[in-house]
Amino acid sequence: MKILFQGDSITDTGRNTERGSLLNIGQGYAMICASTLAAKYPNMFSFTNRGISGNRIVDVYARIKADCWNLEPDVLSILIGVNDVWHEIGGQNGVDAERFYRVYKMLVEDTMKALPGIRMILMEPFVLNCGAAADNWEYFKTETALRADAVKTIASECGQLFLPLQKMLCDACALAPADYWVGDGVHPTVAGHKLIADAWMQTFEEKILIK
Repeated sequence: MKILFQGDSITDTGRNTERGSLLNIGQGYAMICASTLAAKYPNMFSFTNRGISGNRIVDVYARIKADCWNLEPDVLSILIGVNDVWHEIGGQNGVDAERFYRVYKMLVEDTMKALPGIRMILMEPFVLNCGAAADNWEYFKTETALRADAVKTIASECGQLFLPLQKMLCDACALAPADYWVGDGVHPTVAGHKLIADAWMQTFEEKILIK
């Protein structure tokens, strides 16, 4: 079973992009998921990470053939959305909520046509009130929630899996401050990546692996 992780810097996490590298899975939640599955189920899976730091939904869609369809994954995991909000601050190059929904849904539908039978885990974009996000908190909170709603709606409309993350991370803040989990409000720490990986693993094992 081929598993492909797709998204922005939260997925990228410094992956080695050299062709043929065995270390191309990065240092974040994707690496934790891949290493856990590889050790628990030997010889059952292959893993690829094509997350790119700074990407928005339009960037992921623009490279979807080269970085998804041509790879023919059985499972596609996507985490995208916070840059569509963040890039509007200062750079005025964000992707508004309506366009985000349209492009994301087109990506999912086109991928289902290109790869019939593919399973997808559509991960909820998130933000916490600390670091860079704290400087524009109301905007980050409101706009990220709109992208999260769009992802949840698309998952339902297209019959794919939605993985909620925002409430989980907010709940974790009762145990330690926000920046313990998501250092700058956007990028998870090692602890935050572990929470995300655990949630991903539960969804994968309960909803995909048993099928």
